[in-house]
Amino acid sequence: MNQETSDPTPRLAADPVRNFSLQLSSTPRGARLARLLATEQLRTWGLPSHPAELIVGELAANAVTHGRVSGRDFRLLLYVVGDTLRIEVTDTRGDRLPHPQQAAADAESGRGLLLVAALADRWGVVPGPPPRKTIWAEVGAGPMPGC
Repeated sequence: MNQETSDPTPRLAADPVRNFSLQLSSTPRGARLARLLATEQLRTWGLPSHPAELIVGELAANAVTHGRVSGRDFRLLLYVVGDTLRIEVTDTRGDRLPHPQQAAADAESGRGLLLVAALADRWGVVPGPPPRKTIWAEVGAGPMPGC
């Protein structure tokens, strides 16, 4: 279900590559698990969960809401290189690319990508291979205070 791997390429001890990958059901429960398990993995790595947990939550919720195909899972990938955490969520609706837009003031949804854009240092979308797309976001990955 989940994997944590290390890059076999020799690196300086101060510059480890860490990654964590999960395949989850395209359900509200899968989206909740993505956020909870990502938060726990960041804690294990000694990294702050904010704002990454919010970004994971939004991207996973979007994968479940807008990228869902019955019977197909979505994938969460976290990896850290140097001082950057990259969050990737891949779903199976490559035909539905995200378009951030202002939601109506009384709308109950529609602000997720605006939140991701505000919290992330960078974000974007990578198409394919068909029928997939990956939405990614990067944030600084400094250690938690006291670590």
